[in-house]
Amino acid sequence: MKVIETALGKVVETDVLILGAGAAGSGAALAARREGVDVVLVEKGKIESCGSAGGGNDHFQAPLGTGPDWDSCETFVNFYDRPTSGWSRAMLEHGWYRIVPVILEILEQEQVPFVRNPDGSYLRTVGFGQPGAWYLNISRGQTVKRKIARRVRAEGANVFDYIMITRLIRDGRRIVGCMGYQVHTGEFYLFKAKTVVCCLGKTVNRASTNSSGNPFNTWHDPFVTGAYFALPYEIGAEIMNMDVAEQATLIPKGWGAPGMNGVNSMGGRELNALGERFMGKYDPMWENGIRRNQIQGTYQEILDGKGPPFHIDMTHFSEEDAHSLQYVLMPGDKATYNDYTGQRGISFKRDLLEVEISELNLEGLLCVNDHLETNIKGLYSGCVFPQLSGAICGGYCAGFNAARAAKAERVPGPIDEETAAREKERIFAPLQRDDGLSYREFEGAIRSVMDYYMGLVRNEKGMQIALNKLRFIGTYADRIRAADMHELLRTQESLFLHKTCELSVLTCIERRESGRCVYRRTDYPGLNSEMNKPIVIWQEAGQFHFSWGRT
Repeated sequence: MKVIETALGKVVETDVLILGAGAAGSGAALAARREGVDVVLVEKGKIESCGSAGGGNDHFQAPLGTGPDWDSCETFVNFYDRPTSGWSRAMLEHGWYRIVPVILEILEQEQVPFVRNPDGSYLRTVGFGQPGAWYLNISRGQTVKRKIARRVRAEGANVFDYIMITRLIRDGRRIVGCMGYQVHTGEFYLFKAKTVVCCLGKTVNRASTNSSGNPFNTWHDPFVTGAYFALPYEIGAEIMNMDVAEQATLIPKGWGAPGMNGVNSMGGRELNALGERFMGKYDPMWENGIRRNQIQGTYQEILDGKGPPFHIDMTHFSEEDAHSLQYVLMPGDKATYNDYTGQRGISFKRDLLEVEISELNLEGLLCVNDHLETNIKGLYSGCVFPQLSGAICGGYCAGFNAARAAKAERVPGPIDEETAAREKERIFAPLQRDDGLSYREFEGAIRSVMDYYMGLVRNEKGMQIALNKLRFIGTYADRIRAADMHELLRTQESLFLHKTCELSVLTCIERRESGRCVYRRTDYPGLNSEMNKPIVIWQEAGQFHFSWGRT
């Protein structure tokens, strides 16, 4: 790593630049360092607590190839290999399945506390419609990210905490670096690299709200707002699946927390307002089925007048299982879980747990080849596969390939100083404004549009209105004021969120069918076999483009 002080700010030069230090970014850093290249890891928070895993994680998906058909590579690949997934069979096998043992070895070395059976084997559970027990359960899951961060620092990655990335830089069809600033001091940074791995988080939150009305009370990381999409899109990278990858889940009423996988996989039963267990109507695996089926099924019960309320019944659990779930696994996913249940006097063994459908989050995928490289040379995606397992394994694969490619490059490409100066001025402009609107007002308007027109049931007319309203909201982007550095950070997050919501609406308009995602269209209520393929979007000459399938 080389650091140069300039009139603009600090210029940092490295071999492999990794953007985002969540599970994917950490995995990328570990792999790149094992290849012996210089690595810079940039994160707007702190590596020990950032990303979706920063708040905790109670499970790790690990097909182990132990012998049963359900635990084989072929079954794993077949489960995820769908025309609309965006994943190839090679990506699934070599970018996830083959890397699981490597990551497990690292996690074991860092003493991640996996739950074990009396004979010492892993406790394994099933969920999300999967054909077998692929999940390893983790106790004290709130410590996992700190243990991973410790290993990343020990391996020699150069970690830059508290740096907000605001722009990627391209030279021709090749990425050469990025720009950003230190969120506490305001110091401007330019990063130059031979290759770049984007790990900024593909699960976008704060686009809608749950019943608590608090946009930060999310079941995923509330600080992931779409930089993963907005920044690469700006330089011409292709994006896919923003129409089919939206997600929702069940959460405890009024409290944004993950963890329903643990509840479902251990045998939790969802009941409607009539006390009926109903999920068998919507998925043959009942509550252990595909997540979107549970959400669509719960929503249909609402339309049929059978809820709310909805409850999860765990009173049939053994004392041991109920205690383990409530006091070991669930707090490992979100540390305040016991505060929530304690304040309400809820015991899993004694009481029903009231649940509701969460807010929607937006997802998608940078379009990559089998080596996880985008159409922009040198730009790789580490956020490819879902969950902690998929994130860290995908990041590891991307970091490995980025390091190999960096070895073949002579020097990082150039960054134009005039462009950098303009970006620096744009970043800090909100601090100079006395009038205008706050990021809260800007974001609130976005959520109002998304909540009303882009919910679990939607149609083209409503989505077109949403698009027009979002574009109108965008005309206020250069009127946002920030009173301090904290608000400046939130302002940039809001701008990422706005662009991501716009791209999501544009893509969803084109998918004129229902059934491949968590939402339904009233104007196209059934599946269309001709649309069993991904939609790829990109920007060219400032204009939105899309294609059915890869270009």
